[in-house]
Amino acid sequence: MTTAAPRVRALPSTARGLAFVLFAVAFGTNVSTPLLLLYRERLDLSATSVTIIFAVYAAGLLPALFLAGPASDRLGRRPVVVPFVVVSVLASAMFLGASAGLWVLLLARLAQGMVSGAVFSVGSAWMGELVPDQGAASRAAATALSLGFGLGPLTAGALAQWAPAPAITPFVVHLVLMAAALVVMRGVPETLLHPRGTGPLIDLGVPPAARQPFLRFVVPAALCVFTFPSVAAVTLPLRLQAAMPGIALAVTGAAAGLALTTGAFVQRLEKRLGPARAAPVGAAAGALGLSLGLVAAAVDAAWVLLPAATSLGVGYGLTLAAGLTATQRLADPAARGALVSTFYAVAYLGFGAPVVISLVGEGTSFDNGLKGLLACTVAITILLSLRLDRATVDRPRPAVTPTS
Repeated sequence: MTTAAPRVRALPSTARGLAFVLFAVAFGTNVSTPLLLLYRERLDLSATSVTIIFAVYAAGLLPALFLAGPASDRLGRRPVVVPFVVVSVLASAMFLGASAGLWVLLLARLAQGMVSGAVFSVGSAWMGELVPDQGAASRAAATALSLGFGLGPLTAGALAQWAPAPAITPFVVHLVLMAAALVVMRGVPETLLHPRGTGPLIDLGVPPAARQPFLRFVVPAALCVFTFPSVAAVTLPLRLQAAMPGIALAVTGAAAGLALTTGAFVQRLEKRLGPARAAPVGAAAGALGLSLGLVAAAVDAAWVLLPAATSLGVGYGLTLAAGLTATQRLADPAARGALVSTFYAVAYLGFGAPVVISLVGEGTSFDNGLKGLLACTVAITILLSLRLDRATVDRPRPAVTPTS
C-alpha cells in the first residue's frame, strides 16, 4: 500500500500573471547597469557622472516607495501599478535615445527608480491579496523579483558585449517583455474592492520604545544593504575596466547579476541564524568582498571581480533580511509600515556609495574610497557582533520579501 504525496497547490492564473509583471519590471531595473561602461566611453563621461547615473535611481525610488503604498490603500492596487508599468516601458524607450546626452540617462534612471518604488511595494501587497496562502504569496513575489533582478543585468551585459547594436538590443528585449506584461496585466483583477479613500499620504518614523535598538542594530545593518551590490555593480567594474578588454560589459553584467541573485537567495539562511547573528555575518561577508575587490584592483585581476561580487551579494542578502526582520519585530503592529519605510530610507542611501567613493578619489581613483568603506564595514561588523540588542531582535520571525 502506498501513500499519495501531498499535492502542491498551484498559484492562481491571475497570481502567475502578476508574478510575470513583477519579473518583467524587475528585469528592466538593472538593464542599464552593465551599459554604464559603454555610456562612459561613447559620451566621454567622468567616473563620477557614471556613478551619479546609477545613484539617481534611489532619488526616484524613495518618494515612490513611501507614497505608493498609502496611495494604493486609498485608490486601489490597479490604479497605482498599471501607470507605473507603462512608465517602465517609457524608461527603457528613453534609454534608446541615450546618445542625446547625460540628461537623458539621468531622467531615464530616475523613472526606473519611481517604477521600482511603486510596482514592487504595491505589487507585493497585491500578490498577498490574490493568493490566500501568505507564505506562497511572499515566495511568489520574492522569486519573481529575484529572477528579474539577476537576469536583467546578466542578459544585458552579454547582449551589450556580443550582440549587434549594444546600446539598443538589451532594451529591445526588455520592451518585448513589457509588451507581454501589459497584455497579462489585463487579466489581473483589482483586489481592494472598497478602497478607504482617506489616510496618511506618507508614514515614517521610529517609535520611542524602538529607538535605541533601531539606531544600534538596524541602522548599521541597513547602511550595508545596498552599498554592497552598488559597489559590485558599479565601483569595481569601473576600477577594473582597463583590465577587461573585450569582456568588460559581460563581466559587469555577470557581477551585478551574481550580487543581486546571491543576495536574494541567501536570505533563507537568516531564518536559521536569526537577525542578531545574520547581520554581523553579512557585514563580514561584505568586508571580505571589498577586500577581494581591493586585491583585484592591486593586481589588475579582473576575474576576482566575480567572487568579490558573490561575497558582496551574501552581505547584501543577510543584512537586508536581518534588518527587515529586526525592524518588523521592533515595530508596533499598528505602525509597522512606518518603521519598515524608515528602514528602507536608510538602506537606499547605499546607492550613493559609488558617488562618494568616486568623489573621495576625485573621479580618478577608487582605491582610497574602497579602503575607507572597508574600514567602516569592519567597524559595523564589530558593532553588530556585540549583540547589544539580541534579546530584542531575536524573536519569532515574520515573512520577509526582498526589494531592490
